[in-house]
Amino acid sequence: MNDPLGELAALFGEPDVIHSLRLTAEVALATLALHLLAGLALGYVLSRPRWLGRGLLDGLVTLPLVFPPVATGFLLLLLLGRHGPLGAWLSEEWAVEVVFSFWGVLIASFVAGLPLVVKPVQSALENVSGRLAEAARVLGKGETEIFLRVLLPNVSGALAAGLALGLGRSLGEVGITLMLGGNVAGRTTTVSLEIFNAVGSGEFERAALLSLLIGLVSLALFAMLRRLRAL
Repeated sequence: MNDPLGELAALFGEPDVIHSLRLTAEVALATLALHLLAGLALGYVLSRPRWLGRGLLDGLVTLPLVFPPVATGFLLLLLLGRHGPLGAWLSEEWAVEVVFSFWGVLIASFVAGLPLVVKPVQSALENVSGRLAEAARVLGKGETEIFLRVLLPNVSGALAAGLALGLGRSLGEVGITLMLGGNVAGRTTTVSLEIFNAVGSGEFERAALLSLLIGLVSLALFAMLRRLRAL
């Protein structure tokens, strides 16, 4: 590998790599939007103390952190597969096939990074919501206004850091994606799966170049995270 940058640039001309880059970018952007919405909603709900079902929801959100990715993917496959309870309904009612499709890759990316977004937001809201929210209620503010104008500005740093961590985790996701996306060349193969495939076929230089590419993106996310923590 005499010229890593030159060989890395040459990879961009390969159809499979172009597709994996495009798919990874599309999934990353969609995941970021979903993490933003779900991270705020779940973080807020879980920060509220003592309500029925809170422990179950907290456990489901945390599960991808403590459960092996392949096992998590298998559980999702049972749920979202063509003969699964939710997958069959989506197929029959909406003609949506999750497994071996873009939606499977997106769900894998979303699930993998979700705990890293929700937990910082939940912790930040638990620290500030009580005193600030009560003071706002005394002043006659509604719950929506309290959330948007009081709580959200105080957890924006935690939210941004969680989004960066969640996106970084999603970019490197392999196990869940293998189960739901199926690693179909030219269809559901992300950059991380291209690295996995290259190693499996003995193309170590190709794997190293793709690892360099995704490593540069990860370093950029790390730098962004450090700047956000300094704010």
